[in-house]
Amino acid sequence: MTITIFGRSGVKSEKRKRPGTLAPGRTHRHGRRGNEGASAALEPTAALGLRLMSLNIAHARRKAQHQSLLRETTIRRNLALIAGVIEREEPQIVALQEADGPSSWSGKIDHVETLGALAGYPHAFRGEHNSPTLTRLDVSYGTALLSRLPLAGPRSLAFQQNWRDTKGFVAATIAPEELGGESVDVVSIHLDFLADRVRRGQVEQLVETFRGHARHLIVMGDFNCAWSERRRSLDLLHRELKLRPFRELAAPTYPAWRPLVRLDWILISEGLDFAGYGTLEDRVSDHLGITATVRRRDSNPKAARCREGAATEAQPSRLPSVSLA
Repeated sequence: MTITIFGRSGVKSEKRKRPGTLAPGRTHRHGRRGNEGASAALEPTAALGLRLMSLNIAHARRKAQHQSLLRETTIRRNLALIAGVIEREEPQIVALQEADGPSSWSGKIDHVETLGALAGYPHAFRGEHNSPTLTRLDVSYGTALLSRLPLAGPRSLAFQQNWRDTKGFVAATIAPEELGGESVDVVSIHLDFLADRVRRGQVEQLVETFRGHARHLIVMGDFNCAWSERRRSLDLLHRELKLRPFRELAAPTYPAWRPLVRLDWILISEGLDFAGYGTLEDRVSDHLGITATVRRRDSNPKAARCREGAATEAQPSRLPSVSLA
């Protein structure tokens, strides 16, 4: 597999690695049907469209207070759990946040390369969003994309609005058969957790990057923002880039062991519709993962709205692969 990494300087490097073995086991594919507000993983069929997944992997620390307190073997075990969920869900594109490169504080493992090898993803792109101080301290993390499709024109942006801003996004272009071979820009983004003002400034950088774009656009990630706070950041994405979520209300994603708020989103542009959406129940991070299936917008707007309105109820859910011990 090929891993492409863009650091803060924009210099690109590539590493080649033999594909690893798939994570063991798949879960039973039948369970209770999902409904709005319930934590349920939905399983749209591949024929419905492009399958997506987004997950903040929390530096592979899972339930620990900090990844620097864990042994390398524990980090690798946690990555194997995450890879098992990805393999089971079978998305064509996975957006990752808090995804580490080789770093002294998280096992000195390239987390993205490891997940790609374990889950069988031949294409990956990771961006470094650290501050210069953290980089000198041998800390490496950012956002990433795993893909079964070639990633064209990969790029990375570190927001760096202030000394503590270590957030950013990565983006690439794909041409999935499920969308008729049309080009789609896919983005994995992580926004500030503390200040609305900083978060809005970060969203403005994303908007400037894609303003006037002609391709379909999908933005996935940890927005650290609930829908009730949309006027401070998410409305800007809707107004300027014509992005929208699957419904305004859905299952919360954070914290994973007792979800209270929906911080993780998949937003799509005007030419696309949701054919399925789900919140996963696997506790492999402090966030729950989300999945979606998207397709080209139906020429009949009324039919598209009806299909999207029933998306969480028309598909069987999957049982979680990781139980809370």
